[in-house]
Amino acid sequence: MRKLLKRMQRREIIMCLICSFLLLGQIYFDLKMPDYMSALTVLIQTPGSAISEVWITGAKMLLCTLASAVLCIACGYLAAKVASGFTFVLRRDLFTHVSALGQQEMLGFSVPSLITRTTNDITQIQMVIAMGLQALIKSPVMAVWAILKILGKSWELSLVTAGYVVVICVTVTLIVTSVLPRFRIVQRLTDKLNRIARENLTGINVVHAFNAEEYQNHKFDQTNQEMKSTQLKNQRTFAVLQPLMGLGMNGLSLTIFWVGAALLSGMPVSDPAGRLTMFSNIMVFSTYATYVVMSFMMLVMIFMLLPPAEVSAERINEVLDTKPAIQEGTKEDGTEVGTLEFRHVSLRYPDAAEDDLHDVSFQVKQGQTLAIIGATGSGKTTLVSLIARFYDATEGEVLIDGRNIKEYTFDALYNKLGYGTQKAVMFSGTVAENIAFGACRTEITSQTIDRAISLARASEFVSKMDGGTNYKIAQGGRNVSGGQKQRLSIARALARNPEILVFDDSFSALDYRTDATLRAGLTRELANTTKIIVAQRISTIRHADQILVLDEGRIVGDGTHEELIRTCPVYREIAMSQLSDAELAQ
Repeated sequence: MRKLLKRMQRREIIMCLICSFLLLGQIYFDLKMPDYMSALTVLIQTPGSAISEVWITGAKMLLCTLASAVLCIACGYLAAKVASGFTFVLRRDLFTHVSALGQQEMLGFSVPSLITRTTNDITQIQMVIAMGLQALIKSPVMAVWAILKILGKSWELSLVTAGYVVVICVTVTLIVTSVLPRFRIVQRLTDKLNRIARENLTGINVVHAFNAEEYQNHKFDQTNQEMKSTQLKNQRTFAVLQPLMGLGMNGLSLTIFWVGAALLSGMPVSDPAGRLTMFSNIMVFSTYATYVVMSFMMLVMIFMLLPPAEVSAERINEVLDTKPAIQEGTKEDGTEVGTLEFRHVSLRYPDAAEDDLHDVSFQVKQGQTLAIIGATGSGKTTLVSLIARFYDATEGEVLIDGRNIKEYTFDALYNKLGYGTQKAVMFSGTVAENIAFGACRTEITSQTIDRAISLARASEFVSKMDGGTNYKIAQGGRNVSGGQKQRLSIARALARNPEILVFDDSFSALDYRTDATLRAGLTRELANTTKIIVAQRISTIRHADQILVLDEGRIVGDGTHEELIRTCPVYREIAMSQLSDAELAQ
């Protein structure tokens, strides 16, 4: 928690200091009350006291109460401002940091866990700051101040108070120590519940189609029951604290009165002034001792929130302390334009037993079309992911425009690329916002969007949408078909006007006619743009300038369609499974 608090902004720190001074004022007025109570007791018990003095003392007590209330309200307001401001900054920093993490780091946390850390864990921190800022400052200060005010009045009563304080501290320490490990379990179970719920909602159609509702419910109930039992243990343990505190406070008052009565009865009757002073001290001591116990009760309430917040802080720090494995370079430009080269590139995923790509080398010049084909799991997506630096090569170099991609800044690298992902991803927003998504070196105008839509052969359905390019896309693109999402994803890549276009199986949901028309338009309109196409269909890639055939992460064929039909058994096998004898002969 301390590490997170170092991120607090100057504005929040100033408000914390102001809140601290206001709390000191509130404690001062609260602790003045017993003094006035003692004076009032003496006035009432002293014969001949003027009623005006009683009224004045009572008015001072009322003013102290009002001043304490006003300061309490001001402190509560400032504490809420500090908590909301701090968690706003923390949530922003966490979201920004997660956005900068690469695939390797994302796999280490899992998406449900990162969602929980960005939402639930930060809420735990906010609750502790909002409720605990006052108590963490007020309780120890009030306890120490009250103890100092009563120390010189009676060593017997001081000893009784000290004994109760020791018992309370030991009890709280034991309880907090016992529940802290279980709160870590609760947070992990929260991640698991989030993951199960997210899987169920994402795949709800599959769940219905396979009649798996009971199975999913059972899987959720298992984790839910485990979380319930763990939380019950925590809450039952904490439930002991409140009655113990109440028993301690009331027991302390009774003990003080009992010991005080014994001390009072031991004083000679011939000393009425001394007995009156002792009686007054007992009343004041009882009030101060109650303040001491109340201070510890406030701390106990914070300790009930502190363990889960401490666990949440550890989980947040775990993410913030994770450094992205992929760091950007400093170069903005290359020595060439639109070229791509792999030099003896190999890649092994973290914790993998062997390489997924083995000694891959090829070169593509500006304006050429490179196609990549191979069986499922042969490494096609892995290869093109290296171009966009989703991973860095374990061995070898990937060069764009004659320069190693590790030397480019991220802005420079991604301004050179237009990337169509294997799974078309749509964001909530309009069609135009999805196509103009992200930062780009050139301004994406409405004309640019229209041209990209036309090139992607998406005009036929965008023009029929209500509002055209202003049509609202639902979260995840649920209100458009798979083929429409792919064409919009292709349009998003084209709108950037990049030097190199990368299509990772981006034509798989298109029919043959749309596929052919789209590729013909790209060849005609983007003659100077280098195109990298990953595909499963021979018809999509047969006219490419260069075709790479991958098998188990190795290049087993490199050439044109005609060359590979003659020389590459793997390619010929794929072609024979998709093309007719006449097409093969042709």
